[in-house]
Amino acid sequence: MTDTPEAGISKRRDAILAQLAAAATPPPVLVAVSKTQPDEALEEALATGQRVFGENRVQEAEAHWESRRARFPDLELHLIGPLQSNKAEDAVRLCDVIQTLDRPKLADALAAAMAKVGRRPCLMIQVNTGEEPQKAGVSPADLPALLVHARAKGLEIEGLMCIPPVGEPAGPHFALLAKLARAHGLTSLSMGMSGDYELAARYGATHVRVGTALFGERV
Repeated sequence: MTDTPEAGISKRRDAILAQLAAAATPPPVLVAVSKTQPDEALEEALATGQRVFGENRVQEAEAHWESRRARFPDLELHLIGPLQSNKAEDAVRLCDVIQTLDRPKLADALAAAMAKVGRRPCLMIQVNTGEEPQKAGVSPADLPALLVHARAKGLEIEGLMCIPPVGEPAGPHFALLAKLARAHGLTSLSMGMSGDYELAARYGATHVRVGTALFGERV
């Protein structure tokens, strides 16, 4: 091994940013998926200047980031995993962006949490573009009703998020998400992960969620 781990993360980050810049203008925001990463990797990513991170669970996000907020006031934390309604207040208190709104009950819980906490994270709706029964996300057909419900609760929806089905070409799912966003006047698109972030950028992603390609394979 000729590289330190930090040099590895730094080089991988530079390569990803270059690929995104070549694929789209402006390039999408790189959301570093820090779930399950050890403290050493988080510090190494922060040392490169990375400030936007994605976490799957509120509890793990708290463990990773609460103690680092004071040192990194420009930190931007995205919740990218399914959110239980009873964790809405914790998510509102901690996160800057919640990408996984997917049902009316959660919209109600988020609206109540925002009123109580006095903080309004940006919101995206997760769309289950493959209509997979085991996966979180609202179906494309039910998206309009959820948008109406959320807006009636005073929630401002910034964009849409999707995770294409494993084993299917991602392009049609990215195209569908972009079409839905245009139809509803939404400007943000969170789509694309380690294996397809360049493709997502070409389809109009504003945010890509990258874990393994940035941090490397876990050993």
